[in-house]
Amino acid sequence: MHAAQLLIRDATPDDHVFLVGCAAAMALETEHKQLDAARLARGVQTLLAQPARGFYLIAERAGTRVGTLMVSYEWSDWRGGDFWWIQSVYVLPEARRGGVYRALHMATRTRAQSAGAVGLRLYVEQDNTRAQRSYAALGMRRTAYALFEQEFGTP
Repeated sequence: MHAAQLLIRDATPDDHVFLVGCAAAMALETEHKQLDAARLARGVQTLLAQPARGFYLIAERAGTRVGTLMVSYEWSDWRGGDFWWIQSVYVLPEARRGGVYRALHMATRTRAQSAGAVGLRLYVEQDNTRAQRSYAALGMRRTAYALFEQEFGTP
């Protein structure tokens, strides 16, 4: 199937269950992590209710949801603008290699450029070479930065 057959739209509260399911499946598939279902559901609900934090896009084919991604924002004082972070990317297994991520990415890129963002960023699990090839094919490049984090527990 081709990307032309895809509809890319903003997620709504009606997509909550789909978004939670996709995030849980992605974490299990790529990092072998079982996420806390209640915490994940609250996290998705918070973003849906607070668009200043970011947004989700949904890809649909023939009225069926087939993929999603989340965008959050990071201010760059060096560049005087926002980077848009692509996160929580998930395409249903039966829809993979059918242009779903490409369509989501291009919709995000177009929207980011229209909003004056300075660029797109994402992080990917280091062994997920298939995803890395997809990102490179869309013009993204590996940076010199390593990602560090420090978690503070459950809110």
